[in-house]
Parts: sequence; structure tokens; C-alpha cells
Amino acid sequence: MRILQINNYNFIKGGADRVYFNTIKLLEDNNHVVADFSTLNPLNVDSLYTKYFIPLDDYRHKGIIGKIAGVKNYLYNSTSYRNLKKLIEDFRPDIAHIHLFYGGLTSSILKVLKEYNIPIVQSVHDYRILCPANAFLDNKSRICEKCKNKFFVQCSFDRCLESNFFFSSILTLEAYTRKYLLDPLEFIDHYIFVSRFSQAKHIEYDNRFSGKSSHLYNFTFISDTYSIRNNKSYFLFFGRLSKEKGLMTLLEAMKSLDVNLKIAGTGPLQAEVEKYALSNKNVEYLYNKSGQELEELIADASFIIVPSEWYENNPMTILEAYAIGKPVIGADIGGIPEILVNNKTGFLFKSRSVDDLKMAIRNAASLSDSEYLNYSRFARKFAEENFAPQGHYTKLMEVYANILNR
Repeated sequence: MRILQINNYNFIKGGADRVYFNTIKLLEDNNHVVADFSTLNPLNVDSLYTKYFIPLDDYRHKGIIGKIAGVKNYLYNSTSYRNLKKLIEDFRPDIAHIHLFYGGLTSSILKVLKEYNIPIVQSVHDYRILCPANAFLDNKSRICEKCKNKFFVQCSFDRCLESNFFFSSILTLEAYTRKYLLDPLEFIDHYIFVSRFSQAKHIEYDNRFSGKSSHLYNFTFISDTYSIRNNKSYFLFFGRLSKEKGLMTLLEAMKSLDVNLKIAGTGPLQAEVEKYALSNKNVEYLYNKSGQELEELIADASFIIVPSEWYENNPMTILEAYAIGKPVIGADIGGIPEILVNNKTGFLFKSRSVDDLKMAIRNAASLSDSEYLNYSRFARKFAEENFAPQGHYTKLMEVYANILNR
């Protein structure tokens, strides 16, 4: 099968991008021919199709004239339309599988794909279709669902993006463009939701999703051989350093805990993390880690901590931890409770609760070696049963086949 994989970024910026690359590798390992379509960036992974990629300007860092001029491309990128058209004519895909595209490649890709009668699948990694600001958070990082009845102008009123009226209004305009001009539900043939929570939330907002969607967890590559390391020297947080990830709640909890925490990653809260680590001996900031270095860091940790404060979908941090038998302490929000079996693969705690998080960490630190071994084995078993590549591939092929056979 000839498959077109589409994503805003051709480098790993977040979990969705990791899924995009994992999917490409999985398909190629199973003898499919894959072409990728994305935006140009110095951080990009090498691609045979770079000549079709589009330049991406960040209008937020331009002057007022540049901002106004950039709005059109943010809503509907004509270069994306033209370049994807050339790629389609050259590659002749059987199906297109989209990941992230709003605010980059834009909805113009939907139009050209439909013009060529190419079936479209989208893996839904966020809540952009429902919430203009994407994450169901207001400008104070509180859970917000004020746009439930498609009253998207609330995003402007509340300045949901960076507390900036202009930026928030662009998101509002984009949401109304989807509502009235380019409704994705009229173009996309099937949605793959990577958590049951996300699927239920989308159906709650728009029942049309119920007839054209399925649930399929992300996957991760699981090594045939691994060793359980019960290194009680530290807990680990890795990923984006931002408020919605619950990092400030975690740091507050650490003030009264006699355990060690290592933090790996970059993001808006990097300065706060650096400052905290300098004045608190039980917290060490390691900056960004990836590849084998990150895998070793995870393997040597006691528990991975995922203290999210937004409707987390299907976090790759948990999948990657489980794959090497590492249990997790996670917040009871979004899709996390679906994949964290309390007192089996780790510990759940009430999201945003410092006291509940401290209790979970203390419970984890007090496990005996034999108890920890059981947690680790359960985590690995859960990964093998729910996140293995071959099982994911089989279900993905069923989705593709169902659409192609209509």
C-alpha cells in the first residue's frame, strides 16, 4: 500500500510527532511505501520528500503588518495546497493519514486530498477541533469548557492564548473557519482516537464523531529483552516543562519529601526548574535528554511521575516507561486512568493536589523489593498487551481496509 503520512513537524517536538515517526517506521517495516508531508525546519529529520515541504512562518514574532499578513496562511495555506497537490500527483497514494495540521499545513490539505478522492484518516492527538486553544485550559491553566456549544468567541474574551487578545482572536477565527467554511468532519473519513476519554469527549461535543471513529492506543517499540532495575535513588519527570504538565505541583510536593527527583526536558518553565534545582538538593535538572541516554535514565529511575493538569490523552511517557518495566505515578485526569492501574502498574493521585501527590510518592518509596518487582512486571505486561507494535499494526490495517473498501 502507498501511504501518505502528514504532520506539521518533521522532527520530534512533542508526543504526537513521536507517534507520527513511529507510524512511518511501523508501516515501512511491514513493506508499505510511505511518503511524508510536513513543514520545513532546521531540526527536520531527513526525508526523500523535503522538496514538497512548505516554509512555516511564526506570525507571533512579527510586527503588526506581518501578523496581519500571516493570518491568512495560518488559516488556509495556499502553498501547502499546491505542494501537496504536486506530491499526490508524483506519489499517487492509496490513503492519507494525518496527525497535526492546524496552524501549519492548515485545512487546505483536506481540500486537495478530497479533490483527488484520497481517503483520509486522522489520529487525534489533542482537542483542537473542540477547543480553539487546543487543551481545554484558560489563560490561568484552569480546565475550561466554555466553548462547548461552539461559542468560540469566548477564546478571545478570555485571552486563552498567552493572555493575548490578538493571538486568541486568531484561534477564534480559525475555529469559526472550521465551523462555517471547512468543516473537517465533512472531509475526514475516519478519526482514530488514542484514548477512550478523548473519543467520548469529542462525541459529547459533536455526535457525528460516533459514526466515523474508533479507539486505538498509541504504541511503542518494546524490546524482547529487558532487565528490571529497582534503583531507589531517584524519581523521574521527563517531557515538556510547562504548567499544564503539573510541574509546579510536583516541585511544591518535593519541598517536604525526603526523596530525589530528576527532571529532563525543556519548555516555558525551564527557568523556574533551574532556579528550584539550584536551591533544593533533592531535585536535579538534566536539561533535554533523548535516545539511549533518556532510555537509560528511565531504566535507572524508581518511578516515572506524570502529574498532568489538563485532559492528557495517551501520554507516550507512560508507554515508554511501561515498555521497560517502569511503573508510573500519574494524575487521575484525561486518558491517564485508562492506562494506569492503581496499585498494579503504579499509583494514581488527584490532579492538582499537592498532598495527594506526596502521598503517592511516599507509597511508591516505601515499596519492598518484592512489591516493586510486581509493579514492574505488571507495567511491562500491560505494555505488551496494549501498546505492542504488531497489535497496533493489525488494528490500523483494519481501519485502512474499512475505508478503502467503502
